[in-house]
Amino acid sequence: MSDPLMQQNTSMDPAALQKESLTKGFAWYVILALGLALFVRFFIAAPYVVSGASMEYTFDNWDYLITDRISYRISPPERGDVIVFCLPGGGECSLVQRIMDQEWQAPRTLIKRVIGLPGETVSVSGGEVRIVNAEHPEGFRLDEPYLTAENIGGPSGTNTTLDEGEYFVMGDNRRVSSDSRVWGILPQENIVGHVLVRLFPLSKIGAFPGDATYNQ
Repeated sequence: MSDPLMQQNTSMDPAALQKESLTKGFAWYVILALGLALFVRFFIAAPYVVSGASMEYTFDNWDYLITDRISYRISPPERGDVIVFCLPGGGECSLVQRIMDQEWQAPRTLIKRVIGLPGETVSVSGGEVRIVNAEHPEGFRLDEPYLTAENIGGPSGTNTTLDEGEYFVMGDNRRVSSDSRVWGILPQENIVGHVLVRLFPLSKIGAFPGDATYNQ
């Protein structure tokens, strides 16, 4: 004959079982959601908040942007793209590599516009940018409608030839921007991503904000 006391001690309340199951399910959901969010944040898309005047008047302080980390793995940056990147010489840009190297301090990130592409020579003189490439061996003047008269200026007299995987970038506010005129070429591996969306301010929400195309 079975002991009623033993049966009482070894049997579990169905409500308690259900509560335990729900708790475990919620914990797994939180872990999965957090893992997915981190994967998206570091490998697919990342937020960026504009700080500084170097891209005025295309972008202002506190503009909230989302950068696309995927597209440049499929096709290279184009002239006129607005990109976010790690400042060359400022530390390892790759999160995975920083973890492997146990380097926990993230490098400084900047936002600029792609002006010169691999294989080109970019000359900056006064407010004029001239580019020499295979299609234009005699060079052409870059027409930049996003510039304003008060933003033209800054470092001048540079002449830079770009190798494979190298880019020349500049801020739209040339008068105050520290860019490839100052610190040199931008290696492609330092590019974080292409600015995909502006989410703030609400009056300026849009896709590919600031991107430019050129008639040359």
